[in-house]
Amino acid sequence: MVFDLYSNEDCIEVNNFYRKLFAEMPDLLFQFVIDRNNQYTFPLVSKSVDEIFELSIKEFTDENKFIIYQRIFDQDKELFFQSLVKARREIQPWQLEFRAVLPKKGLRWFKVSAKTELSSDGKVSFFGHISDITDLKDKEEKLRISEERFQFALDASTVGIWDWDMVTNNVFYSSLSLKILELESADIFDDPERWDKIVHPDDLPKYYSDIKEHFDNKIPHYENYHRVMTSSGNYKWILDRGKVIKRDENGKPLRVIGTHTDISFQKEKELELLKTMKLYSDQNSRLLNFSHIVSHNLNTQAGNIKSILDFIDQDENKETVSEMLEHLRTVSNDLNETISNLTQIVKTQSNINIAVVPLKLHEYIEKTISTIKGYDKQKKITIINNVPQYLTINYNPAYLESVLLNFTTNAIKYAHPDRDPFIIFDFGIEPEGYKSLKITDNGLGIDLKIYGDLLFGMYKTFHKHEEARGIGLYITRNQIEAMKGTVSVESEVGVGTSFKIVFNDL
Repeated sequence: MVFDLYSNEDCIEVNNFYRKLFAEMPDLLFQFVIDRNNQYTFPLVSKSVDEIFELSIKEFTDENKFIIYQRIFDQDKELFFQSLVKARREIQPWQLEFRAVLPKKGLRWFKVSAKTELSSDGKVSFFGHISDITDLKDKEEKLRISEERFQFALDASTVGIWDWDMVTNNVFYSSLSLKILELESADIFDDPERWDKIVHPDDLPKYYSDIKEHFDNKIPHYENYHRVMTSSGNYKWILDRGKVIKRDENGKPLRVIGTHTDISFQKEKELELLKTMKLYSDQNSRLLNFSHIVSHNLNTQAGNIKSILDFIDQDENKETVSEMLEHLRTVSNDLNETISNLTQIVKTQSNINIAVVPLKLHEYIEKTISTIKGYDKQKKITIINNVPQYLTINYNPAYLESVLLNFTTNAIKYAHPDRDPFIIFDFGIEPEGYKSLKITDNGLGIDLKIYGDLLFGMYKTFHKHEEARGIGLYITRNQIEAMKGTVSVESEVGVGTSFKIVFNDL
């Protein structure tokens, strides 16, 4: 049954209803009237005035009606007064939040909400209530501080936020997520495929499998490292984390939230560290190899010299001295050559501050061609230089001359006996953008299945050539790696060989 106050004529029943209603309301209910002469009266004030403003009904009289205004916080008094004047002047609802200082409770927040009416005699009446909103304000303040701290943490980091509503299939991307993509944009809602489309193709299988594992509840949260393409066309490394926070009764994900973290700098440092570790590992291997070679070669030569001298000492008639001295000279020459080779290797490996200048690669190849003229007059040598004349590389001049000369003379030295040597120099750009030089010949070729791992080793030979020493390729590789470059080889026995130098130059 609906109780209609306006149709009920029983005053006692209506009064009882109001009495019970007011008793249950914690707010201060009031009627406040301002007449033409700016006289203020309070025809109605509920008992809650005691609880709200710590004033008894006896204290709250027309003679003492300004006591509430006196308790208003000093900084809010002007705002309180101006809002009341405005509501009276424009006959508009009076809405205001303000502070007051109470004798016992101290500083409190209040909200006044009142309806405004203008009577025929010029009086303006306010019918409303005042609520104590201190607890609400405290919660709002704590929430505001929490949000500020959270926003500060976001702004101070490179972490972007994403929130995927799988019911509507919309994803919220924070501005920091978009900033990672080098997009100047505020927080947006977008298609979840936006991110999927820019993930590097090589990273997609792991990206999808990690997400699926978490969606299937096999792992507590999702975490994946992948590359994304930015608006500038470059890739950045991203750490993508996510967690399902809502599922339906069958365990199907309904909402996922997560973060994007730009880890490009860390990834670059990690790759650089791995490269450095490999470099040190290679250096250590070469050093170990070098120590074995030094020990073996020098000991061998020294042993030969000692044996010859011992033989001379034992020959009482000294009949073989001349022959032994000839052998001694041969061993001495071999020893000098060994020491010279080892010295050159040490010089290359210990040279830290190598001078690097822009060099025209075409010109240096032409210089090499001029240098080897007459190298082997018995053969007709054809050399084709396909490198553009304008092309420059940043390299050490002495190293470049040595590398080009070594590869070229090797191609001639190990030419096929049934055909004249044919050497081609071709320039290229690697997928990563580095410049490269390919040197192709039609010589004897090398069986890489057998000798591939030994090709650039010291004193490793693969053909029965009288001038083969097995030192040239070792020195050449050391010079290339000293310039932070790489060298690789393709070869087929009886067909020829191609060496490719990748320069550390974009």
